[in-house]
Amino acid sequence: MQVTKDMLIGQLVRLNPNIAPILMRAGMHCLGCPSAQAESLEEAAMVHGLDADVLVAQINDFLSQQ
Repeated sequence: MQVTKDMLIGQLVRLNPNIAPILMRAGMHCLGCPSAQAESLEEAAMVHGLDADVLVAQINDFLSQQ
């Protein structure tokens, strides 16, 4: 499965809990917050000043190695 930047943070963590450390290393430390669970990866990246495309690439690279 390919991750896209319109997927919700909650979906990503349910898809593979090992995605959480990738997001946390990028500075998203509030993954358990109810509002974070309902944010898209793109929205969360914007709030944290990150490039959503880079995060998508990192996550998809990780998933391809599983």
